[in-house]
Amino acid sequence: MRRRTEILVLLICLVIVTTSFASTVTYDHRAIVIDGKRRVLISGSIHYPRSTPEMWPDLIQKSKDGGLDVIETYVFWNLHEPVRNQYNFEGRNDLVKFVKLVAEAGLYVHLRIGPYVCAEWNYGGFPLWLHFIPGIKFRTDNEPFKAEMQRFTAKIVEMMKQEKLYASQGGPIILSQIENEYGNIDSAYGAAAKPYIKWAAGMAISLDTGVPWVMCQQSDAPDPIINTCNGFYCDQFTPNSNKKPKMWTENWSGWFLSFGGTVPYRPVEDLAFAVARFFQRGGTFQNYYMYHGGTNFDRTPGGPFIATSYDYDAPIDEYGQVRQPKWGHLRDVHKAIKLCEEALIATDPKISSLGPNLEAAVYKTGSGGCSAFLANIDTKSDATVNFNGNSYHLPAWSVSILPDCKNVVLNTAKVNSMSVIPSFMHESLNTNADSTDSIGSGWSWINEPIGISKASAFNKLGLLEQINTTADKSDYLWYSLSMNIKGDEPFLQDGSQTVLHVESLGHGLHAFINGKLAGSRTGNSDNAKVKVDIPITVVPGKNTIDLLSLTVGLQNYGAFFDLSGAGITGPVKLNGLSNGSSIDLSSQQWTYQVGLKGEDSGLPSGSSSEWVSQPALPKNQPLIWYKTNFDAPTGNDPVALDFMGMGKGEAWINGQSIGRYWPAYIASNSGCSDSCDYRGPYSANKCRKNCGKPSQQLYHVPRSWLKPSGNILVLFEEMGGDPTQLAFATRKMGSLCSHVSDSHPLPMDMWGLDSKTRRASNPTLSLSCPSPNQVISAIKFASFGTPLGTCGSFSHGRCSSAKAHSIVQKVCVGSTSCSIDVSTRTLGDPCKGVKKSLAVEVSCA
Repeated sequence: MRRRTEILVLLICLVIVTTSFASTVTYDHRAIVIDGKRRVLISGSIHYPRSTPEMWPDLIQKSKDGGLDVIETYVFWNLHEPVRNQYNFEGRNDLVKFVKLVAEAGLYVHLRIGPYVCAEWNYGGFPLWLHFIPGIKFRTDNEPFKAEMQRFTAKIVEMMKQEKLYASQGGPIILSQIENEYGNIDSAYGAAAKPYIKWAAGMAISLDTGVPWVMCQQSDAPDPIINTCNGFYCDQFTPNSNKKPKMWTENWSGWFLSFGGTVPYRPVEDLAFAVARFFQRGGTFQNYYMYHGGTNFDRTPGGPFIATSYDYDAPIDEYGQVRQPKWGHLRDVHKAIKLCEEALIATDPKISSLGPNLEAAVYKTGSGGCSAFLANIDTKSDATVNFNGNSYHLPAWSVSILPDCKNVVLNTAKVNSMSVIPSFMHESLNTNADSTDSIGSGWSWINEPIGISKASAFNKLGLLEQINTTADKSDYLWYSLSMNIKGDEPFLQDGSQTVLHVESLGHGLHAFINGKLAGSRTGNSDNAKVKVDIPITVVPGKNTIDLLSLTVGLQNYGAFFDLSGAGITGPVKLNGLSNGSSIDLSSQQWTYQVGLKGEDSGLPSGSSSEWVSQPALPKNQPLIWYKTNFDAPTGNDPVALDFMGMGKGEAWINGQSIGRYWPAYIASNSGCSDSCDYRGPYSANKCRKNCGKPSQQLYHVPRSWLKPSGNILVLFEEMGGDPTQLAFATRKMGSLCSHVSDSHPLPMDMWGLDSKTRRASNPTLSLSCPSPNQVISAIKFASFGTPLGTCGSFSHGRCSSAKAHSIVQKVCVGSTSCSIDVSTRTLGDPCKGVKKSLAVEVSCA
């Protein structure tokens, strides 16, 4: 019996190991065709290096639970080949492991090799060494560039083939992408653009992956490459051939955050509207950019000025937690669309007008099946329409989905999913080493020398461009100049100050005169250039001007973005002399130092013997390295560091960089509102929050980087701050909310019920604690009638049922989840003839 059991287990294991996804992937004018069957595919972007391998399985499972079929990712050339012919596929760079984990979850992969990726990623994903190849010109008909692009693309394809990861080999990869949004800027490259695109397409096809290739935003993509759409809306997009399917490779679920900027977000009602409109008008493949945005660890963000957080207001947030109601409402949208799949793949839509800004799209199968989408694209007015003999209410800027051409399973403007308000519980990083309950074990520090301190420094006449000088080995480049001032200079005699005038391509600079900080200036995401006039005082004899120039991520987008310079290119002058003259210092002999002494000394690891802890901790001083030891916060909740009180710099935990921090960069006081109307076209600046506050205050620390005790935190503080103000912040759930009207569609799970049961059912408000070991502990608010406000700020309207609170309390408190019929039969009728809704806010414990 034991022998038979062992054989059975072995057979089961063999079946699991050899399970394949597909053997053929093709396409026709309607859809991607997998093993001879057209498919409606929902996809989402997760960039493997913006999270950790320990996070990947959970992110992928949450994506699957949210209704995704495909995970889409770029491939990041500068991570994988930081030095030419020296490759790195370890840790967060383990692309093969990531693809295999997606496969284990039963999902497909779209591998966007590029190798230009944009992605708000440093230098667009290109390695800096590429820039120094003689004769090279990026992204054009240039032989040195094409040779390198082909070499890396072929390297990735061969890796995937060796692991049998293409669908043609039984693996999960059903699509690959070559180039990226080149059509947005190809006119700048003139006549060389078209042969380059033709070459890129041919090169990709020649690699024989056995799956289709796409080019996004490339209207002249050569056959058989599929041209696809990127944007906030792609319902009006048409591929360049009637033999190609309508595909949306980037549906921007939000927008990226810049240092100095307010925080962008995109209402889920608008995002759901965009998705439904795309499928209504013939689309069959849609990808969210991003589904999980993650974190720009190390010095990976581009821009310049892209923040460390790449949360993107995605359905799964930076910390790996589902963002509600966005995740839940989109999951329902996906379910509704999949109920229509048989009709969607059977034929093209028949689109008709139901009135001004009102539209119906009908799909019919050969066997009599029928699905319909009813859209109201008016930005202000709701409407009631007649369709197939029935009346339907359509809120403004919404789509109703009717899988059977009769019953509405979902309206994009009516969110049936609960909302979750996250909160962060702070825990001080106590630096009192004598305290028995301290988290930190005291601070030590090292001063970074001002000016030239490394033997590798060199002299050069004139001012050097920074990127060509540093090759982006560091954010920092010192420009140092010594000059002798005679004692009889007029401006010394009358005690007046002179003015140091500096012009830089960016992204920021700090000016030190005779070892003391005289002034600083940084650019911003709209204009990285810096021009500054700093009053200074010089002394008779030797004077030293030390200018620390800094970058905050390299340009990642635009024609010839690789040629965007940085650093102090001048002029540098002493103006305002008493006789009205100036001295141009630009062509003097300057001394240069690439990077910081502390970087070369290995200070980020914390292991140096140079750290000191006496006499007193220096605070609010520039150019200081700090170190402390700490124990990890208890529990399994996601962890962040709150950097309030610090200026700007970079942080490492146990030798791993959590990225640049910059809480001192405060966002504008204008452009934000308490709420954002989802109706009408969305743009990156439409919905903003966090005005007048640090663009980013909390910085994600992956749990897998922490040990229970004995962790080392190292900071390089560039501007000046107080490290004793640092605190941990563990992400908790604050409140759960839901707001459902008596006109909402029934929950998606009820669609499978017979029509008689559905007719007798009511809309339902459902709440569920995020953790299985939690229960609903308190009802913070409950009102049935005409409640006002949003989650966290509900209030009673003019009409409110007196018994709603007690009913909700009886049903929900003490339970992990609860559901309540939104009906007068259950909750009473406080105001007859008025449309009513139920709003509830609860807490879990």
